[in-house]
Amino acid sequence: MLVLLLAISVQAAQAQNRWFTKEGYVRFYSHTPMEDIEAKNYQVNSLVDFSTGDMAFSMLMKSFQFEKALMEEHFNEKYVESAKFPKATFEGKYVSGNPIDPRKAGEHKVTVQGKMTIHGVTRDVQTTGTFKADGSGTVVGTAVFTVKLADYDIKVPGVVKDNIAESIEISVKTEYKPM
Repeated sequence: MLVLLLAISVQAAQAQNRWFTKEGYVRFYSHTPMEDIEAKNYQVNSLVDFSTGDMAFSMLMKSFQFEKALMEEHFNEKYVESAKFPKATFEGKYVSGNPIDPRKAGEHKVTVQGKMTIHGVTRDVQTTGTFKADGSGTVVGTAVFTVKLADYDIKVPGVVKDNIAESIEISVKTEYKPM
């Protein structure tokens, strides 16, 4: 009986360190002298386990919203081929100098490492980010990094190659709540 209670206690403690969001935010931005392109996705699922540092993201590529409908159509049909590759994902870990207690107010700089899959191509990635806990049950995670289109086999037709940057800036913001 004691072993069963201990196992349940360990599971409950671990669950308290798992935080989740279904409303994460990812923005991408392309700047060229010819044109700026921006798209936003507010349907990003993410999970972080503050006891292990494990984290994961998943988002539907069709959920990116553009200012111009034609850009959105080209993005989904010609570049990321959303019908063939519907999701982008990340699985990895964060590393912090100190343990993060998500229930205590504080800001923590982290290094994030893992595997990101876009357009059917998986690559190792590393970036820096921040977790900011407000002490009342919300942890906000943020990061900004760049992605080279060629690294994910995303081809830009020659006729518009001057309109789309070779490297795209990605901004991530997640507002986690305990599971």
